[in-house]
Amino acid sequence: MPISRIAIGNLGEATKPDALKSALAEFICMIFFVFPAEGCVILFSKLIISKETTAMMIAISISHGFPLFVAVAVGLNISGGHVNPAVTFGAFVGGHITFVRSILYWIAQLLGSVSAIYLLKFATNGLVMLLTLQALRK
Repeated sequence: MPISRIAIGNLGEATKPDALKSALAEFICMIFFVFPAEGCVILFSKLIISKETTAMMIAISISHGFPLFVAVAVGLNISGGHVNPAVTFGAFVGGHITFVRSILYWIAQLLGSVSAIYLLKFATNGLVMLLTLQALRK
């Protein structure tokens, strides 16, 4: 891969409406992905009585696959539907987006995932932090 395909961009690109709209789409897509996926993990950890790990892994995989499909489908025409900082990095290295736009996407993706976890914490009355602390103690 030639290094000439990598574009840095300029700081003026960060204030353009299409770049901000794309970053907002990445933010919303991360919320659409993280909130239901991690909510299902909490649900399965509380409701599944059986300790069968194969069934639990399949259920958790499906509960991550469907929200990922929805998030990518929603953001595909707006921002490319990256929904993952690693995918954004690959698009940057491949020369599909500039470095400035990838920074915008990374910030939006990280803020979206943190926002989704706090929304989940609010929706479950702090159950997210309780399960995390219990897992760390084991």
